Amino acid sequence: MATSIQIAILGAGGKMGCRITDNLRKTDYGLLLVEQADSGKARLAERGLSVTSNEEALAAADVVIFAVPDAVIGPLSQAIVPGLKPDTTVILLDPAAAYAQQVALRDDCHFVVTHPCHPALFEEQDSPEARQDMFGGIAAKQDIVIALQQGTEEKLAQAERICIAMFAPVTQCHRITVEHMALLEPAAAEVVAAAAACIMKEAMDEVIRMGVPAAAARSFMLGHIQIPLAIAFNNVNPFSDAAKIAIEYGFEKIFKPDWKQVFTKESLDEVLRLMLHLDGKRS
Repeated sequence: MATSIQIAILGAGGKMGCRITDNLRKTDYGLLLVEQADSGKARLAERGLSVTSNEEALAAADVVIFAVPDAVIGPLSQAIVPGLKPDTTVILLDPAAAYAQQVALRDDCHFVVTHPCHPALFEEQDSPEARQDMFGGIAAKQDIVIALQQGTEEKLAQAERICIAMFAPVTQCHRITVEHMALLEPAAAEVVAAAAACIMKEAMDEVIRMGVPAAAARSFMLGHIQIPLAIAFNNVNPFSDAAKIAIEYGFEKIFKPDWKQVFTKESLDEVLRLMLHLDGKRS
């Protein structure tokens, strides 16, 4: 059944914008593609798509998706939100600006935050193409998270259907809060997990620098990254007694004893100020 919902995608020609545009084109939603950069317009033109002006898109949109970098969401929302139709739903693709209270709000509009979980490390996928889709949103199954920053449950349900379509194929949509989402990203997923991933890559580079053949180092490290993750997350096997000693030694040498302070409000506020380029402004 056709839908009359009109969706404006701001930044439709960017990397994320193209991903969600490609998926939403498969639906019956009406799409209004807004893009300022020449490179983004070119990517849309390659798909046979044309752009709509800001003014025309916002005048017609029932839903507005901010597919733009985190640091510009705050100032862009200040310019965009006052001109929206009453009862419009705004969908943000990352919690940073929302948690830091940088998003311009309106009492007569609805604000939803969503983010993909990305294909899970130990999740079975259905095809070689899906197994190569590390980011998700093309062929690999993934979960997503969604939060209602402000608005009605009815509009959240409508936004959830849109989010499931734009990150498809989606297995499950988890309802959480904006604060929960900020604890997951940036705190858990980027400050901790991404930093740890970069440390592991640096460890491989260091042993290569010390003379270990690159192919052997990569093979050994990728296998020995998967095994402790499987033990820690899936309880595949217990760590050996010797490995436990090495892990404790690693904690002492690499990690600060108070590292979990990254989950405090003070730390979260600090990293988001840095990410959003807020300098000394109060978030």
